[in-house]
Amino acid sequence: MLGAMLSAMPAFVSCNDYLDQEPQDKVTPEKYFSAEADLAAYTIQYYNFQSINPGSYGMGVWAYDNGTDNQAGKNASNRWDPGQWKVGDSNPWNFEQVRHCNYFFDKVLPKYEAGQITGVAANVKHYIGEMYVLRAYAYFSLLQNIGDCPIFETALPDEESVLMEASKRQPRNKVARFILADLDKALDLLSTTSPSGTRVRITRDVALLFRSRVALYEGTFEKHHKGTAFVPNGNGWPGDKALAADYNADTEINFFLDEAMKSAKEVGDKYVGKLSENTDVAEGMDVNLASKNPYYTMFCDENMEQYPEVLMWRQYSLAKGVTHNIQMQLERNGGGTGWTRGLVNSFLMANGLPIYDANSGYDANWETQGIDATLQQRDSRIRIFTKGDKSVDYYSANGAPLYYEIDWLLKGDSETRAVTGFAVKKGKHYSAGMQLNHHYGTSGFPVFLASEALLNYMEACVERKGDVDGTAEAYWQALRTRAKVSTDFRATVAATQMAKEAEGDWGAYSHNKLVSPLLYNVRRERRNELMGLGMRWADLQRWRSCDQINGYQVEGMHYWGSVYETQFAGTCKVDEVGETGNMSPQSKSVYVRPYQIVPVKNRFYDGYKFTPAHYLTPLPQSVFRKTATNKSDLTTSVVYQNPGWGRVDGEGATAVE
Repeated sequence: MLGAMLSAMPAFVSCNDYLDQEPQDKVTPEKYFSAEADLAAYTIQYYNFQSINPGSYGMGVWAYDNGTDNQAGKNASNRWDPGQWKVGDSNPWNFEQVRHCNYFFDKVLPKYEAGQITGVAANVKHYIGEMYVLRAYAYFSLLQNIGDCPIFETALPDEESVLMEASKRQPRNKVARFILADLDKALDLLSTTSPSGTRVRITRDVALLFRSRVALYEGTFEKHHKGTAFVPNGNGWPGDKALAADYNADTEINFFLDEAMKSAKEVGDKYVGKLSENTDVAEGMDVNLASKNPYYTMFCDENMEQYPEVLMWRQYSLAKGVTHNIQMQLERNGGGTGWTRGLVNSFLMANGLPIYDANSGYDANWETQGIDATLQQRDSRIRIFTKGDKSVDYYSANGAPLYYEIDWLLKGDSETRAVTGFAVKKGKHYSAGMQLNHHYGTSGFPVFLASEALLNYMEACVERKGDVDGTAEAYWQALRTRAKVSTDFRATVAATQMAKEAEGDWGAYSHNKLVSPLLYNVRRERRNELMGLGMRWADLQRWRSCDQINGYQVEGMHYWGSVYETQFAGTCKVDEVGETGNMSPQSKSVYVRPYQIVPVKNRFYDGYKFTPAHYLTPLPQSVFRKTATNKSDLTTSVVYQNPGWGRVDGEGATAVE
């Protein structure tokens, strides 16, 4: 098959509830898919939702926001150095997961329609519904990475003529509509609870929430990229105009925003009164590892069934050997990452005012007194999810607390350094065993949270109507109540100065223009609520919020002139000409600048830069070679490249609107 589209028939490996079981590789394809259990086993093995990968080290998903204005890793991404990200660096043209889903439909749907699948009828329907969600999820990943996609609804035969024709890319709005159609089919089949009665598998609420995510993504992407090469019929769009002959930008944008509101509201209304309680306690667990703050432990508990807000979660088990190692960083050190100063400063004071407002009560001198002082009287979320001066990392076997060491700011490597000084605490457990032993991590991960539905509705509403309606207002107040912030969001909007916000928040912009204070504050709420969940780049991408980036310096906590300068005088070293420094020089900023510590062999010393081609990932040369009618001429490929990219491996991006 052409590229990843020609993957072999999948092996039949059974899994249950995200945990491995015995394989069923003795069953022939002809006899398989004849029972409810076959469908359950097949679908679960293709759960590839963003979560903590079993066996993984480092910070896992808790560092997926690195390389944005929210988080910084020790090393910067080529996304922020035009010319260094090149064609062929990766291959996003991968439809293997789609083929696995289509194989399922090819085999199962005829049997289902003929009544030939044994088991509980509702469960059989449910598992078919799961597969529609899985195909939708696979296509949404492709849409985010490459935009326009070919649409396959069956597992194609290994015939070049068939595959060549099927490889033609469809306009992104049609791909998004196809995804929504799959989710509509799923909604007709899925039960409100999974057959197992747990929330480790897809449910109808999960499909609804995901549907709102897809619709919001596409509606805002098409709105903020309108008229450019990234949307159908835009200036320089490389697609087939015949396939977009009926495209009307405003009609499509409004359709997707309306659908986002509809799906989000169904979930939001159901769960707005069931959000996990935030007790505002800094340490989320006691010495017995019992929750002291449900909102905190919702992100690290070993059993997330007790949190209604968690619509679906990934479970790990020491007994079954399905574990991870990320607590070895979360509970020990800085994890090679850190919140940025821009993210920290986006959090309001508890009275609902931005820190720069004269009536906020914020004192800039607090920054020189340490992290705890800096974050006092602020939105609870930044306080409970950031390691402070006296944070407990874990409890020892005898119950004694072990404390976080602030000097991880100056020591450690790409896996252990506290890159910005604002160390990530979200997702951190308190178990001594998990931080000490390899393959001992069993803290879960919340894959889908109902709170996202509230955010999705709020944003779609403002984008569509220009203001919040009663539903959006109720949702917003619920989120701010939990965050221990004044619910008077109108006062926040009135106090917002966009030029100030733009200093540390790329979401203040769309297409190089500042957005309205109301829309910005909806984006702020999303940024603060979803911090650390690996969703920031997708938001920046769909908002077209990176055009203005040219020399942007990532900053962290206040170091020079602070208590830390005195505390670490013996270990801090500045080297403005070599490679031995561990702190950025005061001459650059009183704040930590992680990419100005080492001046030599450092492409990011002068800051982040951006070119719009980087909003999408380039296809590698091999795709054009395999789909060319003349194999010696890449221009004869039936597949076109993404805007601003060439067809030859090793080429960097060029300017594009």
